Formats: sequence, structure tokens, C-alpha cells
Amino acid sequence: MDTFSLSLSMGSLIQNNKHLKIFPFIVGIFHFFMPIIGNKIGISIMNYFNLASNIVLGLVLIILGVNLAINYFKKEEININLSFISILFLAFSVSIDSFTVGLGISDITSRFMLSSFIFSICSFSFTTLGLIIGKYSSKLIGNYASIIGILLLILLGIFHIL
Repeated sequence: MDTFSLSLSMGSLIQNNKHLKIFPFIVGIFHFFMPIIGNKIGISIMNYFNLASNIVLGLVLIILGVNLAINYFKKEEININLSFISILFLAFSVSIDSFTVGLGISDITSRFMLSSFIFSICSFSFTTLGLIIGKYSSKLIGNYASIIGILLLILLGIFHIL
């Protein structure tokens, strides 16, 4: 859901960006490899990374939401041009929590490669859906789509921190 809310905001605010088209693929790739890496590292550092990843993810989502809100309320034309490095950072930030999923995935199933693949497909789908809904909802309902995306980012950020 965090990748959905981020992509909803991005889709409503960023209309023309060549890197935005590859964002769902990068999110899917990160959501495939992060659980596998988490599984390989193991349970011994679970408590440390579980707390750190939730706080980092929460702070990143809140910062993104606040930044989008500041740009929204400036009443200026928003022209956000994301670089490929920015896209990688955003994809990584919404995929950090999948690392902790990998730490405990072997307790749930022995087929963690298949589980990671399914997780990746779902993340790709939610990201793509968020971008599409954001793009068309900004045309249909205007600024309310941006406000909804901003509120979702901030609320999910607070949820991850708590």
C-alpha cells in the first residue's frame, strides 16, 4: 500500500517523465530481491532491521508527503522532474519493508523464491495501478487526487513509525 500511495501521488503530480514509466518495474525488482536478501541474512539481525526499516520507511514517506504538500500549497505550477537516481531511491525506500518480510518468510513457506516472485508481481501491479489512477484522477477530480495521495503518504509514514 505504501508503493500504491506514492505512485498515486506521483501519477497525479508528475505527468511527463520518462523515468516514471520504469518505476513499477524497478519497484517490482526491489520487491523480488529484498525478501531474498532478508532471508539469506537471517533472523539474527531481525530486531535491529525491523525497527530501523520501519522508521526509515516512515520518515521517507512523511518527507515525501510534506514535500508534495509544500509544492501543492505554493500554488505554483508543479514541475517535478525525477532523475533515474531519484526513481531508484524512491523504489528502494518503498521496498525496505520487504527486507523484513524475507527475514521471516522461511517460517511461513519453504518456497521463498516463488513467494518473492508473487510479492514482486503484486508490488508491480499496485505501483502501476497507482500511477494510472493518479494520472487520470488528476484530470477528473483535479487537485483532490493530489491531496488524497499526500494524506495517504503521511498517514502511512506515521503508521510505519508507530
